[in-house]
Amino acid sequence: MPARNVDRTKRIIMPFDTIITALKGRFADLATSEFRDNRRVVVAPAQLFDVLKSLQEEHGFDLLFEMTAADYLKYPNAVDRFGVVYGLLNTVTGERVFVKTVLNEPDLTLPSAFSLWKGADWLEREIYDMYGILFDGHPDLRRILMPEAFAGHPLRKDYPLRGRGERHNFPVITRANS
Repeated sequence: MPARNVDRTKRIIMPFDTIITALKGRFADLATSEFRDNRRVVVAPAQLFDVLKSLQEEHGFDLLFEMTAADYLKYPNAVDRFGVVYGLLNTVTGERVFVKTVLNEPDLTLPSAFSLWKGADWLEREIYDMYGILFDGHPDLRRILMPEAFAGHPLRKDYPLRGRGERHNFPVITRANS
């Protein structure tokens, strides 16, 4: 049963270390870290949806409060090209956890989290629009910030900053037609 339909007053609150132990018991290649009360779980793309679902249904992380991506193309010593980060909150305990996964070209597809949290809708569309990462199972994956005819993904590190590609397909707006 999804967490949003559970009586929150009867939910058993587990310490975060217990949650991590449970996750590591179920998912093989799971890495964790903690820095200044920020807890992070790093998971392979193939296990991402199952980890997110487990955190929501079994451990009470019922709110996706943030979702973002980063392009590590020119980072020193970076091994992977893209990182996608999900910020989850347990609204009963106030605990937060960040779930991170990494992607490399040519396969830039992740499972959509829309079926778990409806709030993932626009967040996934923004990441698709700005980075070109696809979300399999998203009900309406289309551009949200840039025009549909726009070529490229502006937050990628290899996106051209000058010349053709930057503003060539935006309509010219003058005072006469505004």
